Amino acid sequence: MTGQSVNLVPARYRNVSVASVPVRLDEASLRAYFLGRPAYRRTRYIVVRAAEGGRAGGAGATAVIEVTKRSEAPLFSEITSVTLIAEPGETAFVEAPEADTGVPTSLARVAADQAPRARCVVVRGRYGHVGFIANPAPIRVRVVEVVPPHPAKLVDQASRVLDLAEDLPPIELVPELTDLGALAGRHPAGHYLFPCRAGTASADAPVSYLDEIPPRADWTLVGCARSRAIHDWFYADAAPVVDMCPRNLAQQARREAGDAATAILTKCCLLEDEITVAGGLVVVPWGASLAQVREGLARAAAACPAGLVAT
Repeated sequence: MTGQSVNLVPARYRNVSVASVPVRLDEASLRAYFLGRPAYRRTRYIVVRAAEGGRAGGAGATAVIEVTKRSEAPLFSEITSVTLIAEPGETAFVEAPEADTGVPTSLARVAADQAPRARCVVVRGRYGHVGFIANPAPIRVRVVEVVPPHPAKLVDQASRVLDLAEDLPPIELVPELTDLGALAGRHPAGHYLFPCRAGTASADAPVSYLDEIPPRADWTLVGCARSRAIHDWFYADAAPVVDMCPRNLAQQARREAGDAATAILTKCCLLEDEITVAGGLVVVPWGASLAQVREGLARAAAACPAGLVAT
């Protein structure tokens, strides 16, 4: 039996066929049943279900096989080989009408939520499409971000990208959020200056906003290198600074955890268009577009050993 590849998913909806059979769902029986039968030219995998009243070991039992055909040129061609990907005892069939079975992260989420013990999870999802994931092992990407605003923007963007990303491996986002009010509170001051109202945080002291260029006061700036540069442009003297740069927070967290294997996605306002990668630390611009976030996720996934087998 094969099927040991991590995160094995079909590359396209049309690569998967579904068949009910009157035979047992073991490899020998399935090979005898399917060899020589015609299959559609794009079929690569068959989700095999036990037929009602058949000898397959119980109606509703499910297995997954991979097939090759004599040719992919004609519309149909005879099956020449059958390989069992997952047998009934390790396969779950799940109805998840809101899940897009063409999106690996969507398949992995359904597997984790509804069939966490199954090695292979077949999903009938949106549009009635059937897909599967074998040996699900989503790549964990830590997303280091500051709040407010709520929801945490980078986490929200990454989640929205993964809802539609057909060409990214299954990814599990692990938010690591730093509350700006709590961060300021660890550095008591009589007046705080935050970069803008979009990042308004509660503080036990008066608050001003740098983008409004308020009259100079005896404040502590809660900001980053760009905030310091803007502050120094408009004011003659420097102010004490509480560093809120997500990239610096991510680097600090990685040093403290001693974990260089887990991928981290974060952002920095010193980047305007480019994305930087240092080991598993991926940094996108502060105002990253969804396309840039998608590229950042791809680079984070590439930095991890587990990936996607989409065939």
